[in-house]
Amino acid sequence: MINRILIRIKVVQMLYSYLLTRSEFKIEAAPETTSKDKRYAYSFYLDLLLLVLELSGVKVQGGHKSLPVPEAGLNKYLTGNRMVKSLSTDDQIRTLILRGTSSIADFDTVAAKLYNEIITSAAYRSFIRLKDRDLKTDVNFWLTMLNTVIRKNTEVLEVARKSPDFTSNGFEKAFDMVAATLSDYTDTRTLLTEARNSLDRSLDKAYELYHGLLMLPVAITREQERRLDANRNKYVPSAEDLNPNTRLIDNEFVKAIEANQDMQDYLADNPINLLDDDVLIKRLLDNILASDLYREYLEAPATDWASDCEFWRAAMKNIILPSDDLAEALESQSVYWNDDVVIMGTFAIKTIKKFAASDEGKGVHLLPEYKDEEDSQFGPRLFLYAVENHEAYRALIDRFVNSAQWDSERVAFMDVVILICALAEILNFPSIPVNVSLNEYIEIAHYYSTAKSGQFINGILYSVLKDLHEKGELGKPFEVR
Repeated sequence: MINRILIRIKVVQMLYSYLLTRSEFKIEAAPETTSKDKRYAYSFYLDLLLLVLELSGVKVQGGHKSLPVPEAGLNKYLTGNRMVKSLSTDDQIRTLILRGTSSIADFDTVAAKLYNEIITSAAYRSFIRLKDRDLKTDVNFWLTMLNTVIRKNTEVLEVARKSPDFTSNGFEKAFDMVAATLSDYTDTRTLLTEARNSLDRSLDKAYELYHGLLMLPVAITREQERRLDANRNKYVPSAEDLNPNTRLIDNEFVKAIEANQDMQDYLADNPINLLDDDVLIKRLLDNILASDLYREYLEAPATDWASDCEFWRAAMKNIILPSDDLAEALESQSVYWNDDVVIMGTFAIKTIKKFAASDEGKGVHLLPEYKDEEDSQFGPRLFLYAVENHEAYRALIDRFVNSAQWDSERVAFMDVVILICALAEILNFPSIPVNVSLNEYIEIAHYYSTAKSGQFINGILYSVLKDLHEKGELGKPFEVR
């Protein structure tokens, strides 16, 4: 019942949150002050971060066809450094690289000398002899290189001095800033576990919402019963108070959904707070009582099982689901529900139709949380594929961001997340056709990102997939335009 459309949306949401909060580095923000020292320190700080990447074999200059030090890209000890891999995928760093506004090219003349000093240093020899290099080891290695090689290299200072903004204080401050940034590197396994658990909770909450929507007619009916009973017990009741129209509270669908065994089993283990929102229930009842739908329901010469089901189907579709009161209540009770209500509302309406087609609700089963075991595992698998391969997928994406067609400024973080999820699905789920995945993620982009994101994501995905297809690395049919 929780279909793959909703699962994809949830995975995109969770990956966005995870990648946004997991950043192992706290990249300094540009200084607000106009102080020359601070202005230069920040500029050189960014150059140093890019220099660390470049000396580790990462291409950080879009205009260059090759690294200033080509052999760095072949050094498995430096290219495999996990701290470097993480820093190279940091969103702020990627944006800096794509914009091409840094002064990193100024240091090309000294890059080869720095690389040679690094690989001939005692610290490097000790580093490559380690059998188990953890995150802390990777960080400490580069902290040592910054202080013993780069900071003490006179040619680095000479290049730095060519900047019109250069100050000695800024030069020294930049090294301290880089050291602080790299020292803040953290292991994100706890964050990953929490994100994975959040995905499960989010999907479970969607299933809770499905039950809550189906039980709203019951809660609304009980409120109407209370009102009618209160009217009967007025000090001076009217004839209408004593003899009210009870068609709404006699509705057979409400009785059937409340007595449904699947619903009772679910509610026994999963209380739904939405049903305890008295303000929401009263307002929804008021809206129903004031509607033409209710007036026509009362004026009908008679009702039967089919008309009772149809009344609540129409009320769900036209009154309850579009209600601002419902939207407000969902937002206050769960961070997940406002994104789920359209899909879960559709399934609630389908379930009411299912009741209508039955023998007065006898033997009707509510929709299961997942269609099958494969669907239940689709979300967790997709999320983990996206997390584990996001660096490789980000590299594929960056290769096809053509500055002549796509302004690097508009590569929104949500666009990147959607692209990563799309590639994770296309490359790891052979049974799902490419066009299905493409269409789904383009639609998600239209809803969650910028106005032109669908076009952007379609263009980048097509370019990536065409390249993989031509190399024989796609593994599934793909129609090249």
